[in-house]
Amino acid sequence: MTVLLSSDTGGVRTLTLNRPHRKNALDPELWSALRDALTRAPHDGVRALVLTGAGGAFCSGADLKAADPRSPLDKLRALNEVALLLHELPIPTIAKVTGVAVGAGWNLALGCDLVVATPESRFSQIFTRRGLSPDCGGTWLLPKLAGLQQAKRLALLGDMIDAEEARSLHLVTWVVPGEEIDAYVADLAVRLAAGPPVALAQTKALLNEGADHTLREALAGEARAQAVNFATTDVPEAYAAFAERRAPRFTGRWYRDSEEPSCAKQ
Repeated sequence: MTVLLSSDTGGVRTLTLNRPHRKNALDPELWSALRDALTRAPHDGVRALVLTGAGGAFCSGADLKAADPRSPLDKLRALNEVALLLHELPIPTIAKVTGVAVGAGWNLALGCDLVVATPESRFSQIFTRRGLSPDCGGTWLLPKLAGLQQAKRLALLGDMIDAEEARSLHLVTWVVPGEEIDAYVADLAVRLAAGPPVALAQTKALLNEGADHTLREALAGEARAQAVNFATTDVPEAYAAFAERRAPRFTGRWYRDSEEPSCAKQ
């Protein structure tokens, strides 16, 4: 199965995350496909890009069941590359969100220039429930869009919010009925594709550069924090709890602290 579908219509490229059996959860193959697609888009004459998901969901975040032998830092470097490519893409981008957008999936949507959702869409910064801190640009995007206090609320609690609340926090641009979202996004993309490409690219870059902290710096900090998270017993505990359908028991213990010191065994 092709994990990322691509279709072009009149200068508009639609990228569809295509793992509907996992609510389009991101595995290494999908991350790689996204990186390649975002790298190619500016060179293919694309004037606007739509990012969406198949099967009634946008993206349920990272796939906890996907095998990946890479170290945590190598995984985060690959993830960061996609986040930067999306953020720095010199063409307008639209996230078309149906169903859930959680964790890295929500931050991919927030990394787009505009977000269109339906009343049924649901959003969560689920990271803390997995023993992790936000990645994929979330620590930079959330405060810029929603303000620091609301960003902390969303990131610290990991609550699920609906589309109208997300819109009120400036995390969704428009909420439209589910039966209208395809036509709405298509019309919006056509309008963007018809705009002056150089001016749009300049405008997007200028707005992005107006922030007081670069995304690259924020992503580097996220990678360092995530490496620390992976050094605790909370991450495997979260994965085990997810697999066993129970509430996780977080302790904040280091792997080293979970074992008896070698000197005590002598």
